[in-house]
Amino acid sequence: MTVDSQTKRERFLTVNRQLSTVNHLALNIVKNSLSPLPPDDALTFRFIRSGGPGGQNVNKVSSAVQLRCDLKQWPALPERVRERLRRLAGRRLSDDDVIVITAQRFRTQEQNKRDALERLEALIAAARIEPKVRKATRPTRASKERRLQSKLQRSQIKRARSRVDRFD
Repeated sequence: MTVDSQTKRERFLTVNRQLSTVNHLALNIVKNSLSPLPPDDALTFRFIRSGGPGGQNVNKVSSAVQLRCDLKQWPALPERVRERLRRLAGRRLSDDDVIVITAQRFRTQEQNKRDALERLEALIAAARIEPKVRKATRPTRASKERRLQSKLQRSQIKRARSRVDRFD
């Protein structure tokens, strides 16, 4: 594994860890019911045919759920939360400000409907978490010295790799 791919992997693992932390916090908020759902008139359910397991039944029954949450019909949502919700929704947000969540993990409509609602609640809970503002700090004297020392060591290593003068 090269150094470049190793740093990419470390960054990937760090981002995954941060996302799982946010998801865990969001699910805890949902469980504590601190994140209410939008009003009923902002939610629309469509039942569509689902792929995956189900045998011959999958071609006859519309068990997948498409949950549509219209943000325009939810005026009580604070604007800052609305902006974070738009950012978190990503490609699930349509041009007319509607979040579309498709759930087809389970074989029954009820379970998929519950799954879609839970995923919407988790998204709303994650949007309600106020991001911490980073305070700008100056590096300490010791950290500056450590940085300069490591730069010196790297330059010596690179200098040692350069051509060697031959003494004949």
